Amino acid sequence: MKRLPQRTCMGCNSKKDKKDLIRIVKNKNGEIKIDLTGKMDGRGTYICKDKECLNKVIKTKRLSRIFETEIQDDIYEELKKIIEGGEIIG
Repeated sequence: MKRLPQRTCMGCNSKKDKKDLIRIVKNKNGEIKIDLTGKMDGRGTYICKDKECLNKVIKTKRLSRIFETEIQDDIYEELKKIIEGGEIIG
């Protein structure tokens, strides 16, 4: 049986299966994107599909520190919609 890759959520710091997390990527051009396929090029980080984790990341500005750049509010809004099960933009 093949083991699934484990990744750490940047909100709660717990290890979970990669497929259970949302990947956020910073590409070579410095653009921040939400990668639902898990295959985009660039540096990636992961977050649980949980509002608590997202709120913690927003409050501590952890995403900005990880990617060393200012994160636009629309990225957080898109993450909220995905977590709430709403429509996926882009």
